[in-house]
Amino acid sequence: QLQLVEHGGGLVQPGGSLRLSCTASETIFRNYNIGWFRQAPGKEREPVSCISPNEQTIYYLDSVKGRFTISRDNAKNTVYLQMNSLKPEDTAVYYCRRPSGLTTSTCWPPFNSQSQGTQVTVSS
Repeated sequence: QLQLVEHGGGLVQPGGSLRLSCTASETIFRNYNIGWFRQAPGKEREPVSCISPNEQTIYYLDSVKGRFTISRDNAKNTVYLQMNSLKPEDTAVYYCRRPSGLTTSTCWPPFNSQSQGTQVTVSS
């Protein structure tokens, strides 16, 4: 099971920016689609952005298009999520996961895995 660790969350004012990172210790990471999912209190988990191993296929949730950018550095076994123009509705715990499928229009639910996630709070 791929072990993923998230970093970079925090408290930011509306309009601010954060960069999340997701790092794996296994080099097989570079062969996998990787995605960021989020879950807000009382809401279902949703895919935010997902990326293929060669960055050729990228998915974005409609509400984050133009504000968030996903990227990866396979040499560092790391995927990043740059989040700009943050809104209060972006508040959630963000998890890094391996999705079970990926196209530019859909990022499928992730395979089961465990990690703590990172809290993003957008508030004035």
